Amino acid sequence: MMNKKYSYLKSKIAFAAINFCLASLSALAFDTQNVNRVGEFYNDLKCRENHLAGSLVDSDPKGNHDIYSYALSRKQDLRLSAYITAHTVERMFTSDAGKREIVSLLRCNGFTTVYLEVYRSGLVVSAGLLEESVTFLKENGFHVVGAIATVPGGDTGTHQEGPLGWFNWQTRKTQEDMRKVMEDSAPFFDSFIVDDFLCTSDTSLISKSAKGERSWSEYRRSLLTELSESVFIRPAKEKNPDIKMIIKFPQWYDRFHLFGYDVATKPALFDSVWVGTETRGQYTQRFGFVQPYEGFINYRWIKTLSGEKIGGAWFDHGDCDALDFIEQAYQSVLAGANELVIFNINSYIDGHPGHHLLRQDFEKLANLAVAVAKNPVQGPTAYKPPNSDAGVDLYLMDYIGMFGISLIPESQYPENSPVIFLPTQAAADSSIYEKVVKSIENGAKIIMTTGFIANAANGDKLARLARISWPLPEGKVSASNIFYDGIVEKLKFPLEMNYQIIPEGAGIILHTDAEGNNPFLVKNQEGNVFVINTYTFSQEDFDAVGEVLLSPKQIGLLELPGPWVNEIRSVFHSENEPVLNADSRVTFQHLSDGSFVIHNYNRERTKVDIQITQADSFVDGFTGKTIHVNDNKISLEMEPRSRIWGIKK
Repeated sequence: MMNKKYSYLKSKIAFAAINFCLASLSALAFDTQNVNRVGEFYNDLKCRENHLAGSLVDSDPKGNHDIYSYALSRKQDLRLSAYITAHTVERMFTSDAGKREIVSLLRCNGFTTVYLEVYRSGLVVSAGLLEESVTFLKENGFHVVGAIATVPGGDTGTHQEGPLGWFNWQTRKTQEDMRKVMEDSAPFFDSFIVDDFLCTSDTSLISKSAKGERSWSEYRRSLLTELSESVFIRPAKEKNPDIKMIIKFPQWYDRFHLFGYDVATKPALFDSVWVGTETRGQYTQRFGFVQPYEGFINYRWIKTLSGEKIGGAWFDHGDCDALDFIEQAYQSVLAGANELVIFNINSYIDGHPGHHLLRQDFEKLANLAVAVAKNPVQGPTAYKPPNSDAGVDLYLMDYIGMFGISLIPESQYPENSPVIFLPTQAAADSSIYEKVVKSIENGAKIIMTTGFIANAANGDKLARLARISWPLPEGKVSASNIFYDGIVEKLKFPLEMNYQIIPEGAGIILHTDAEGNNPFLVKNQEGNVFVINTYTFSQEDFDAVGEVLLSPKQIGLLELPGPWVNEIRSVFHSENEPVLNADSRVTFQHLSDGSFVIHNYNRERTKVDIQITQADSFVDGFTGKTIHVNDNKISLEMEPRSRIWGIKK
């Protein structure tokens, strides 16, 4: 009896010591960002922690004392999956020591599915090693999915002439080399995913000749739709008729069509669709100044095109601190993902402070996934038809979401929505004017951007609905100061506009110090049509910094003061919905059962007030703490980069 008690006490002491080391190490890694130096030790400690945790008495009646066991018990709610590149397969699966480390890392971090890559950058994993690796992983309890990263290297395929390291898909060599990889690897897998790079920006003579009179977008979309079938799907199913083929779309939804991703055709060809939600750091240029709400927008928009085929969300570590990393997980789950694919296992070998947060928050994420599956996030609707150009409204929907507007993207016109947002992308719909008129007749509120009116069919009639002058004078201007309540405020980054709004009966809600005190937000006399003078980016902004895919710079839109943000937010408000009073970079996503999730993405504490329509009681679904309601009002003090899940009691 004494020996058992001593052993238990010894385990408790060791467990506490390891947790102390982990906390210290995590803080060091986060503060210094020197995660590579501490990563191996960190992972070793976590594995020891999980091993010890299994030996201690736990309140869980099912005996899920470690993250792997718990993840297995919740895999119907939310699955954690790890991606292993071809080079890592070659490095880690050719020795017993490497295989032991891979299995340890997978289990210590709760992964139940493994994506095993067969090709990347010229490296083809041999059939023998593939078979051995797949068998080994399955014997150790993991579901295994095949994967391919279609990027050139060595003498495989033909490099494109153009920015980024992509293939020239027009050449026979690229097509035959990739077809051979698919034929050889398909027999080993039940499912197989094609990673980000089924795209091209090639401008070689052979591609120009094949393009003919078509635009580059039309040519590339047609080519890669055909090759999806002839190079990937058909060869794989000929060798393995039961294989399920998955297409993964990247996160740059407003640029897909330019480089060959046709969201109207590819979901129909593939068996399943996975979506990139890799937003990374919002304040850095390395992977673009991408807003956290983009992951939600991208997933929900592609879901409207994929239907029941929609599957997992995919994000990575690139340019991520610990909070960037975990925030990607939350927006993925809020969008409806029931699987999180993490790219890639090398970061688990090296170590990253975000891993601890993902393990720690997995239960919260799984609970949230269950709630979202039953009651999806709802709100005002933004219309972006498939393969539509964004003009000067590139990624605008991400920024609208960062105003605390629970924006939902749609690929078909949302005729039943009470609030409809029409950015430039919606101008691709040739019958948009008639649809807008019908929505207004049905009592809807319409918010249009200047770029939409300027590019839409019947723009003159749309301008008359808004009570503004037509045509809209064009000319990019920057406003350094804005006005509200008799106050002039200077912005950190200028607020740019590409058009001038000249009211002809419209009332001005917000205006700037740009030439002619250019209005930023106006409404018609009936109060059912609003125009917002937005400008995010144009192709010139991308060219100026050499960016191809992602947001090229920081803009003044998110630097607007609270009163401006509240005015913009009020325009998108629906009757009987909560009213939010908060700064920008505070997102508010409300679920169809009346619950809500708030994120403070600011680097400072912030105050948030929520006026609700009835005296409900709420509890924070993440912490279990009561959320106090006084006179139908919730007042919150939110820590930097924090979140709250308000659930009705």
